[in-house]
Amino acid sequence: MTKTSKKMKAAMAKIDREKFYDLAEAVKILKDTAKDRKFNETIEIAMNLNVDPRHADQAVRGMITLPHGTGATIRVAVFAKDAKAEEARKAGADVVGAEDLAEQIKAGNMPFERIIATPDMMALVGQLGKVLGPKGLMPNPKLGTVTPDVAKAVKDAKGGSIEFRAEKAGIIHAGVGKASFDAKMLVENIRAFVAAIAAARPTGAKGTYLKKVVLTSTMGPGLKIELDTLKADQAKAA
Repeated sequence: MTKTSKKMKAAMAKIDREKFYDLAEAVKILKDTAKDRKFNETIEIAMNLNVDPRHADQAVRGMITLPHGTGATIRVAVFAKDAKAEEARKAGADVVGAEDLAEQIKAGNMPFERIIATPDMMALVGQLGKVLGPKGLMPNPKLGTVTPDVAKAVKDAKGGSIEFRAEKAGIIHAGVGKASFDAKMLVENIRAFVAAIAAARPTGAKGTYLKKVVLTSTMGPGLKIELDTLKADQAKAA
């Protein structure tokens, strides 16, 4: 048995797979099981929603900046020219360009997790839809990634903004912090994320919108969360 499997076995011994945990208790358990890892694990949330994203009126998508960020390093590319390009660089963008950036992407060189574009660049960016779309990197004005205020968009991305989108089965996954975060910070991040999903409830969603929430860490166990403890979103998610 490997060292990793022994740690996982020890972690699993601390939980009841049938139990629904209080949010604060779940965070404490995940932090405890992650403390012996050699790296800073990501705390992740998975939410099962009562929606079918294949229908336009049941799609769930948006952006949220978590109160305490994600702890992750986000690499940002910006399509912009002249003064806007300079604004993006000063704000901390990792890659800034126009036609040259488009050629880089066409060649499959995409070492970034977020793409931002000024509105005048969208004719160029639109040509990359078949490449960027499947990777979830296509800039979108509704998400604030097509904007003349590139400096703010870059700072938001670097500061921990998360793009969320329900997958085919109505499931949303996201990293909501690091195991090294204070427990209070993680709880606040999680509640903020759940509240954002609740606020994004589509018009076509019927009945109980939020069906299930599970918290886990990169190498840790999955813990089912008692929905009543997610008070920030209860009014809209019930």
